[in-house]
Amino acid sequence: MSLPWAPAALLLGFAVAQTWSVQVSWDKWQRRRDNEFDAPSSRPHIVFILVDDQGFRDVGYHGAEIKTPTLDRLAAQGVKLENYYVQPLCSPSRSQLMTGRYRPRRAAPRRAWLRYTLSSLWIRHQHTVIYSYNVIEAKRYQIHTGLQHSIIRATQPNCLPLENVTLPQKLKQAGYSTHMVGKWHLGFYKRGCLPTQRGFDTFFGSLLGSGDYYSHYKCEGAGMCGYDLYEGEEAAWEQDRGLYSTVMLTRKAINILARHDPRRQPLFLYLAYQAVHSPLQVPARYLDRYKGIPNPHRRKYAAMVSCLDEAIHNLTVALKRYGYYDNTVLVYSSDNGGQPLAGGSNWPLRGSKATYWEGGIRAVGFVHSPLLVNKGTKCRSLVHITDWFPTLVTLGEGTIDEDLNLDGYDVWEAISEGRPSPRQDILHNIDPIYIKAKNGSWKAGYGIWNTAIQAALRVGHWKLLTGVPGYSDWVPPQTFSNQRLSNRWHNERIRWDRGKSIWLFNITADPYERVDLSQRYPHVVKKMLMRLAQYNRTAVPVRYPSKDLRSNPQYNGGVWGPWYKDERERQEEYERLSNLLTNHLGKRGWKRKTKNAKLKRKVED
Repeated sequence: MSLPWAPAALLLGFAVAQTWSVQVSWDKWQRRRDNEFDAPSSRPHIVFILVDDQGFRDVGYHGAEIKTPTLDRLAAQGVKLENYYVQPLCSPSRSQLMTGRYRPRRAAPRRAWLRYTLSSLWIRHQHTVIYSYNVIEAKRYQIHTGLQHSIIRATQPNCLPLENVTLPQKLKQAGYSTHMVGKWHLGFYKRGCLPTQRGFDTFFGSLLGSGDYYSHYKCEGAGMCGYDLYEGEEAAWEQDRGLYSTVMLTRKAINILARHDPRRQPLFLYLAYQAVHSPLQVPARYLDRYKGIPNPHRRKYAAMVSCLDEAIHNLTVALKRYGYYDNTVLVYSSDNGGQPLAGGSNWPLRGSKATYWEGGIRAVGFVHSPLLVNKGTKCRSLVHITDWFPTLVTLGEGTIDEDLNLDGYDVWEAISEGRPSPRQDILHNIDPIYIKAKNGSWKAGYGIWNTAIQAALRVGHWKLLTGVPGYSDWVPPQTFSNQRLSNRWHNERIRWDRGKSIWLFNITADPYERVDLSQRYPHVVKKMLMRLAQYNRTAVPVRYPSKDLRSNPQYNGGVWGPWYKDERERQEEYERLSNLLTNHLGKRGWKRKTKNAKLKRKVED
């Protein structure tokens, strides 16, 4: 009689054993989870330093007369980016750093793709070899966030499109503590545009593109002046102690490092200095180092760079003092080329800030980190500012969603290990509303592209420019001095390009853009014009709204700040004011009733 019960006993024993096994597994998982929570974070801390208007030659290791011992040392011990590109102006560079894209995705219409196919066949008929494309490639590389024209002005109801996911948002999702110190310049007309609404846990700095380094005031036209220093989403009046901007921002960044525990949570610090953008202001003690420079603009500018170099020295000392350094990736980048009229220098590159010549878009940049495999090297692979988004998110073990349609590439292996860069081309820009070239035409563009339109494209060794690329001279340092300089190379002006609307250069062989090859290699020009036309078909409209008079700081307590309220914000404000009014009237009514009751009791007594 006991035999039938044997399987049941075995089954019961098996069930108990399995329950015990599950319990043990659960306990192990729980302990492992707790240990992982308590264990130091293995993800690297990320410090991104973005400086403003530093020219290609305005660093010691590029031959400048400016003393930058800290930058020289950090770059020498890290990886110098010697084929690194940004945008020619502040807002476009910052928008592409924050989003890793040129613009939101919009699929190319089938008719546009058909036109492209037919034009490709036409070029084949002309016995010209073209690049091979497919439909996916035709709509993969997106070019703008709608900020392709100029910068975001303080008076414009414009900002980085809210539908764009930002770098700090992705790092925050990956568990990072995210902090921004410095210059935003990505719009602030409504609250949703502010840094703390775009992924940063904290923000301290300025919203505009420039301002006084001491008073933090900025004027935009006659009668529109205001204060521009923020902590979080409020004006930082109490933080303003007359400190020079570079010093103040560095102290704030070091304070963030001091308060954070680097062992418990990875940190992303975006330190966007106001320096060395005009106005040219600097503490007097830095000027003494450059008495030998005759040009007053260059002398002040050099002193500002020295102050910046000292600030970065203090920051790196703090990284070591507070336990970050051994697990930190530090990226240094300028946002665009230097402005010679304001003391900057891009020599021997051609052009300046706001142009699509190399002097406007080829930037100073390096990566410094103990985590680099090959230290003390130069990276000559093509790198663009959009590449930091996927590179840093991947380093931080974040996720790159497929629907982001990034234009950037993960270039960490190219930088750290010297492997080939996945990037082979850069669409520098297509600006359909910039000044049109007088001699530009569809005929000059072989019927493929209207060369009156400002555009610039890099593919491999080749670079194509159309329209008006901007101020095109080669400007050696100290050109604009008080004394007349007789040497031709000190005042080099080229007249032969007047009336032109298309240029082609082999940038690898001719990085200074001295020899135009557009007449010698028309087949290369046609290839690149085809690619420009392909990119342009997926363009979104330019976001460049008119001035809004409501932006005047006099309507906002003397502070530059959000002035536009959408329907939801207006409703919330209305409800908040209604509640305040109701509470206030309720308190008054309660006080009146209490007073009447007391009087009544007195009378009765």
